[in-house]
Amino acid sequence: MRRPRVVFVSHTGTMSGAEMVLCDAVAPWRGATAFLFEDGPLGPALQERGLTLVHARHGAGLSALRRDGSLWRSIPLAGRLLATVLALARCAKSHDVVYANSQKAFVLSALATALVRRPLVWHLHDILDPAHFGAAQRGLQVRLANARATRVVVPSTAAADAFVASGGRRDLVEVVPNGLDLDGDPGDPADLRRSLGLPDGPLVGVFSRLAPWKGQHVVLEALARSPGTACLVAGTALFGEDAYAAGLHALAAERGLADRVHFLGQREDVPRLMRAVDVVVHPSTAPEPFGRTLVEAMLVGTPVIATDAGAAAEILDRGAAGTLVPPGDAAALADAIARVLSAPPEIGDQVARAQATARARYGAARMQARLADLIRRAAGGEGASAAIPEISADAPARTTR
Repeated sequence: MRRPRVVFVSHTGTMSGAEMVLCDAVAPWRGATAFLFEDGPLGPALQERGLTLVHARHGAGLSALRRDGSLWRSIPLAGRLLATVLALARCAKSHDVVYANSQKAFVLSALATALVRRPLVWHLHDILDPAHFGAAQRGLQVRLANARATRVVVPSTAAADAFVASGGRRDLVEVVPNGLDLDGDPGDPADLRRSLGLPDGPLVGVFSRLAPWKGQHVVLEALARSPGTACLVAGTALFGEDAYAAGLHALAAERGLADRVHFLGQREDVPRLMRAVDVVVHPSTAPEPFGRTLVEAMLVGTPVIATDAGAAAEILDRGAAGTLVPPGDAAALADAIARVLSAPPEIGDQVARAQATARARYGAARMQARLADLIRRAAGGEGASAAIPEISADAPARTTR
């Protein structure tokens, strides 16, 4: 059987969590096409993986449409939106499957595939709930998915449940957990601390883009209750959240933490940094659809504290592979940090279970095989009415040839 011709669609050229997943997912698809609305680091990363790039001539600026649920903001961009839909339709016509890697990419892909009648796979990297999206935006996404998507891929049961709760068809949904592999020389954590001017004492780490719902401010409030504990913050503001990033620096100074909080900006060596800290904190204040940094920390063997919302509890086996705290509760987080740093025996058990779980469930090859099988089924005309197998986190990955 001929391999399907796939066009992978992204609304942004910026590298964030969903784009990292895309770079991992396309590994088996050398020679496929990537249709990008905007320039940025994602383009070269996909080229390195053997994809052919197509840039939308009128796509620049479309990623600036915000998640506020307002459709009025899109009116000034209507001409560019239409031009991008038509360009994507022309591209899709010479392919067998369109694979949309974001909500904005999905909306335009739904319109484009309606024009040329091509199967559409939507990789939904978000939790569709009121904490993240307005009612109008959720309604638009769900109606389009129910009408146009051949499959909706989500990384967790939490994301699947949120999609269905918003009105999405459960028979469209396929849960494929994100997968990643860590490579490279881990180096000596002590040497890394010294090179960055980090202290020798207790050190926690936070690894994500800087955004209000990512909860870095909660960690700073917890540190104010944790004398002697330092923190490194790796990440930057990517999508218009510069005011929040500036506010974090101001909060650190206000709480007397300027000498204990180290803002490192965007880093490419996150696994090495995770090995150099004593605890990784995942402090999101709203539900997460997955948690790539959780899996990275689990793989490197660093204890994890995460908020009990969204997929975090799922990934951490309901607390057996990490410590869960209520979202936004700085006092509870401070208590959890103190307990983990005291290194009771159960923390060692958590770390061992976390490493075993991450290796068994979240490898890149496992995700790639699942997605390749799904794309082939979509290209072959297997629509949403086909039976979707029950997905077990411990089931072996399917191998495709």
